Amino acid sequence: MSKARRCILVLFIALILPAMFFLSGSTVQASSTAGTEILSSAETKDEGESGAATAAESLADALGITQDNTDSIKIIIWLTVLSLAPSILIMMTGFTRIVIVLTFVRNAIGLQQTPPNQVIVGLALFLTFFFMAPVVDEIKTNAYDPYTAGQLTQQEAIDEAIKPLHTFMAKQTYDRDLDLFMSMAGIQSVPTAADIPLHVLIPAFVTSELKRAFQIGFFIFIPFLVIDMIVASTLMSMGMMMLPPTVISLPFKILLFVLVDGWDLVIKTLFNSFA
Repeated sequence: MSKARRCILVLFIALILPAMFFLSGSTVQASSTAGTEILSSAETKDEGESGAATAAESLADALGITQDNTDSIKIIIWLTVLSLAPSILIMMTGFTRIVIVLTFVRNAIGLQQTPPNQVIVGLALFLTFFFMAPVVDEIKTNAYDPYTAGQLTQQEAIDEAIKPLHTFMAKQTYDRDLDLFMSMAGIQSVPTAADIPLHVLIPAFVTSELKRAFQIGFFIFIPFLVIDMIVASTLMSMGMMMLPPTVISLPFKILLFVLVDGWDLVIKTLFNSFA
């Protein structure tokens, strides 16, 4: 007998046989009870099962769940969409550009963990709310309010809500990136920008956001790079080659950033980049 078969036999003896003895003992003990007690327990069991069935039916009616498999699939799809909604909304707004630029600012100064990542992401999130306020107001006016008032169906409300986001993304997307994804999708041309499919527009928009963020980050690095070069050349002329230039340049970069109101300039640049 192989080792695997011996293991299976041991597991069978250790788990299945005690369960069989337990069930047999329970059966013998149950058979010794009085007939009236058996009848009463059966009635109680039937009442419990009927109550559980009634509760399950009430819960299903409250949730709008039927026995049709199609409805169950729709519920699973909607739950999946809702779980991905934050990621979808972040990638369809200016959040990507803002958080990358703020990270570039921190790295250009030379601060590794100041401000912390939580502060960077939180500031980027609220700046996104501020910059996207006109788009959100348009969605609320054209889609949410008519839908809650019963003037639009669910599908019509979704279509009206996508239009402002579609216009925003099309405006912020480079033509070169849009042509690239349209050619890969096999689309030659579209009559207007509103006719661009979302599965083409969204990746083109994200790619353009990455390019624009890196362009802004390049210009942010230049003044801090000049300070590093000046400090490094000064230390070399003084013969202090063993002293890291970043140790001396870091306070000067922080001082320069504070004196010129660096955070205000960065946020104003980000705001103007969305115009």
